[in-house]
Parts: sequence; structure tokens; C-alpha cells
Amino acid sequence: MNKALLSFALLCVALTGHAQGGNTGMGGEDGDYQSLMERLAKVEKKHDMLDVYINYAASAQAREATGSSWQTRFANKELRLELKGNLTDKLFYRLRHRLNRRNDAQGSDNFSKATDIAMVGYSFSDKVTLMAGKMSQIWGGYEYDANPMFVYQYSDMLDHMEIFQTGVTLSLKPVPTQEFALMASDAHNGSLEDYYGADAIVVTDNGDYRPLERANHPLTFIANWNGSFFDNQLQTRWAWGIQKEAQGKYSRMITLGQKLNLPQVQWYVDYMAEFDDLDRLGIATEDLADRFQPQIYYYEYGYPINNLVYQPYEPMNLHCGKVHYHTWISKLNWQFAPQWNLMLKGTYETASMQQVERYKNYRKSIGWAGAIEYYPDKTQDLRVFLAYQGQNINYSKESALGGKHSNRIELGFMYRIKCY
Repeated sequence: MNKALLSFALLCVALTGHAQGGNTGMGGEDGDYQSLMERLAKVEKKHDMLDVYINYAASAQAREATGSSWQTRFANKELRLELKGNLTDKLFYRLRHRLNRRNDAQGSDNFSKATDIAMVGYSFSDKVTLMAGKMSQIWGGYEYDANPMFVYQYSDMLDHMEIFQTGVTLSLKPVPTQEFALMASDAHNGSLEDYYGADAIVVTDNGDYRPLERANHPLTFIANWNGSFFDNQLQTRWAWGIQKEAQGKYSRMITLGQKLNLPQVQWYVDYMAEFDDLDRLGIATEDLADRFQPQIYYYEYGYPINNLVYQPYEPMNLHCGKVHYHTWISKLNWQFAPQWNLMLKGTYETASMQQVERYKNYRKSIGWAGAIEYYPDKTQDLRVFLAYQGQNINYSKESALGGKHSNRIELGFMYRIKCY
């Protein structure tokens, strides 16, 4: 048996993370867990040049949604390989890859979307660090930065965000408790056509239609502040940024996260708002797809002309514009007994399509979740959980969209296997 376990540990190293916590930077603290290699091969690890983890989560689920009865299944929720380390006192690297995603390279960055992070960094000093490669955009908020394996259900806004982009980040720490960071990255993994179609059109401010034009510089710029106060008991993760979607079309976002970090209680409140000239998240476009079916419009040389009738052209691919999204997230973790944790979470979200009076403030979503987590082995980062999650989506009377709801009960486990 020991030989089999040793072989598995060696395989972990051969295949490939790190980070009890975050998507951004080098992740959070991992805790004092001994690796399989140390336990089985009796090899004492004396460096941090290589840390290898497998993040795996699975559960038995019972689901119920609008228009359907309760259904059950077994689900593999997460399987990610992660590697990171410090090659010198200044040079470091990080890789994180999802095994339950397609692995073919896509889009302009020539990366698979299964690769979350593939970056290198260099610390010029304790105060200045430069990172480059594919990494998480440095938006604020604590749910945004959490290890995805530990998030039972993201809010609608976070669930629709595309956050892993190729770029460069400059981090400045004038004092150890305050960090300011600037990031420039691609706005998307792929091309404009990949996301909106080759024949996409949008509604202009005066109600006309025009083809969507590719931007020459489809980039994202983000400014971020991470603060720590009162001996790290109060923390902040704030950010503001702008993303160029297409020619003359921008997405602007502000994210404000604040966290109370006590020895046995951790509570954060996140606020996120996105103001789109073009529906980057796609939530409104999905909701209103049946209301804005492609129609036959009239073109002159392939372009729409209002109030004039020319020869019919192909149906147009219409996308929502001028959409505003707002999200509030509150999450509490309470370690009420040794090896036990209680998690409670609530979300409130709104969406508004600003150009159409009928769909202004048309969508409100309320979500809730609770879980009991048990850590059976103090030497392993393993938790067994029983969780319940639900959501109600209500639409305005003017939109005549009705409503949706969903419920899910899960019994499962989350395990960060420390291989080396």
C-alpha cells in the first residue's frame, strides 16, 4: 500500500498548486500540512522552489429548478493542478490548470481556457513587484479572490465574468499593510467575433443600428488597493477598471470588498458594479434573447439605413448595450467548534438595460446558501460538507419575463492534496 501511495505522490510531482486562497498574486496561506512526499518517502522539504497540489471537489446533488422536478446526480465539481514556487529570493512563478475543461488553445493569447494562471514574477524589493503572463485580473472583493474550489455557488455576476487574462501587473507596497497595484491585460481571451459573432450589430444612443467594429486596442486597465488595519482584523480589497470591448464600446467596473478577520469568525461584504456599453457579462442578452430575435433589416452596401428601404440582407445578430449590473455579497464563516465550520451567505443582484424603458431595472436576484463543514483529519486540508443553496430571480411587470428559481442540496468533500 505504501508503494502505491508513494507512486501516486511521485505522479503528482510529475504532472505538475498552491494557494489555500486566492486567484490573484501567489495565492493565500496554505497552512501547516505535511506533503505526501514527506510522509511516505521520509524526505524533509528544505526549500519552497516547488509546491504541488491537487484541488479536487465532488458531491452528491439533488437539484430543482423552474419547470422541473427534483433530480439527483453525482458531480465532479473541481479538479485543478497547481504549482508554484520561489526560484530565488526575487524570482517566482505560478501555474494553475483545470483538468475538467477543454485543453485546446483558443483566441489571440494562444492559451486554453483551462489554464487559469501561467505567470512569472520578480520582486525588485519588498516594496516593488512585477508580474507577467496569464493571471487573474486584479479586481477587488473577497469572493472574487477565493480559491474556486471553496465557493459553493458564485453570484450571477461573478459566474459570468471572464477573469483570467494575459497581461502585466505592477505591485507597490509603501508599507507592509498597504498594497497598490496597476494592471494592463487583454480584455478577452479570444477575438471580438468569438464573443459577439462576425455579423454583430448594436443599438446606438438614438435608436439606430450599426455593425459592431473591432477595437484596435482591446485592453483592460485596473487600479487596485489591498489594505490591512488593526493587526489584520479589518481588510479591504478595492478596485476600479475599464475594458475596451469594441470600437467606441467600453465596460467599466468598480469592486469594493471589506472583511472582518477574527480568530474564529470571518465575515466579508462585497459590492460590485459594472456599467457596459456592450453587454460583456451576457446576462441581459440571455434574458432577453426571445425578445430581440434577429430580424430582416434593410441595408445599403451591407450597412443599415434608418427610414429607408433597400434590398433585404441577412438577419442581424443583435446584442444588448448600455447594461448596468449591481451585486452585493455577504458571507460569514464561524469556527464554532474544533474541526467544524458554519458558512452562511446571501447575495442580491440587479440588472438594468438603460436604452429600453421597458427593461430598465428589469431584473432582481436573491441568492442564499448555508453549509456545515467538518475537517476529519488535522493533518490534511480535507473538509466534508452538507450544503444548501437557493436562488430566486424576479423580473419587472413591464418586462413580462416571469420569474425563475432554483434549489440545490449537496453532500460532498473538498480536498487539497499536498503532493510535494
